This record gives sequence, structure tokens and C-alpha cells, in this order.
Amino acid sequence: MKYTEKYGYSPDEQKIAAAVEALASNLGDLSSPEVLKKCFSLMDLTTLNSKDTEASVMKLVDKVNKLPEVFADYPAPASVCVYPNFASVVRNGLKVPGVHVTTVSSCFPSAQSFLEVKVRECELAVQGGADEIDIVLALNAFLAGDESRAFDEIVAMKNAIDKAAAAEGRKVVLKVILETGVLVSAESIAEASFLAMEAGADFIKTSTGKVELNATPAAAIVMCEAIKRFYEESGRKVGFKAAGGISTAKDALCYYCIVNNILGPQWLDRSLFRFGVSRLGNSLVSAIEQKTVSFF
Repeated sequence: MKYTEKYGYSPDEQKIAAAVEALASNLGDLSSPEVLKKCFSLMDLTTLNSKDTEASVMKLVDKVNKLPEVFADYPAPASVCVYPNFASVVRNGLKVPGVHVTTVSSCFPSAQSFLEVKVRECELAVQGGADEIDIVLALNAFLAGDESRAFDEIVAMKNAIDKAAAAEGRKVVLKVILETGVLVSAESIAEASFLAMEAGADFIKTSTGKVELNATPAAAIVMCEAIKRFYEESGRKVGFKAAGGISTAKDALCYYCIVNNILGPQWLDRSLFRFGVSRLGNSLVSAIEQKTVSFF
């Protein structure tokens, strides 16, 4: 049985398209400094470039450390997100309380490797100081119709993360990237959402940001509707992370509106909602300050 059948959810593509069209007319009502600052607090500030170095990662960390003195009335972002080999750089450099260390893992962004390699990378990320780990759905299995293998890979990585974290007396959040732009249909996005949640994901995330089509409002609607249905059936709240191409305040408000409309105000918290971004920070600050700001 498909997960969409189990949960009694089939995306209505016409309804979703109409909802996306209606979004634009409602965003102006949300554009207040309070909401924009809330969006700022939900950011996983990200650098995932092939030219990243310890120095360049530390440069981003230093900017986060300076936020309280430069923008004293702003909340801290949720986390700094880097490749797993830089986890300790962020962990040792961060001075702002409450900002987490996030790393990608599972041979990001393609996840094309041996499961043993993916599991070990997750363990090393935890040992390096990661508070949160973003892994990629095994698309090589999922797209071939082997959902059991895709499910088992998530479980294996979650178990490894939980064990490594428990050894240090802490918990680590697991986010599963669906790569929605590759899944093509709303039905496939819903199926992947339920699969990841059943496998133990704490968050489901749209995209790696490394493919042609990344986050879209339509995919976000499907994912949030799946999260809502999963919560109704299981009683477990799973978070939503929008990532890939989210660079303007308007983009952030669009996803904020989707989460608020479908999941409600209780999801508008960093424990259940995130943006994975590299450029959004400046746009949000510029919108709040009503002038061009280039801080990040």
C-alpha cells in the first residue's frame, strides 16, 4: 500500500494551483517588521560551496556573532548550516546563545554512495558538534520504485545519529531533503513526505538548492498538507524546511503564509519551521530597515 493511501491523502493539483495564485494577494498583509523578524529567526544561514574553507565558514560565523551589537533588537537566526567537515569550526566559533550547528550529510547533494559511507558521515557530523543534520532522500531507490530501501536508509542514518548523540548525552534533529523538483508530481512529493516522516524525520525539507528546480510554493503546500495529515493520524509534529532559491523577503513571506494557513500558528516556531538560505538575510534586514543593507 502506498503511504498516500494509508493516510488518505491525495493532492488536489487544481486546488493547489489556485492556492498558489491567491498567495500573492495576501502577502502584503503579512509584511510587518514583526513577521519579517520572525522569518529572520527561522533562518538556517547556509554556506555549501565547493570553495568553502575554514576561514570563509568562520567569516559567516563572525557575522552571526556580531548580530547582537549591530542589530540589537533582532532575534538570532536558528542555525548556521555547513558541510559536515566544518561542524567543529562552527561549534567552536559560535558565541551567540541558541544558534545551532547544522550540517548536511548522506553524501549531499546527490546521496549517491554506499549506505555505510552515509551512516559514517552522519556519525562524524554528530561527533564534530552538529545539533541538526540534513540528509537527502535516496532518490536512486525512490525513483526506481524501491521505497523500502529509501525508508531503510533513513532509518539507518537516524539510528546512527541517535546513538552518536546519546553517547554525548544530547539529541540531534534529523531533517530529510526530498528534492521536490526531481520528484515531478504532487503525488510523488506527498508519498516521499509520508515515507520520510514514518522513517523518523523530525523535519522534511524541500530541496538541496543544487538542482534545476528547487523550492516551490506548490511543493510546500503538498508537504505541509502531508505534515498536517500525519499529525492528525500519529499525534507527532514534524517540521517543515523550505530551501533552495529563497532569496527575498517576499519569498519568505510566501512560505510563512503557507505554513500559517495549513499548519497554524503553532508551527511558526524554529522548532517546526525553517528556511535554508544563503541570501535571504540581507533582503529581510533591508525590508525591515527600509533601506539597502549588505551585512551577510
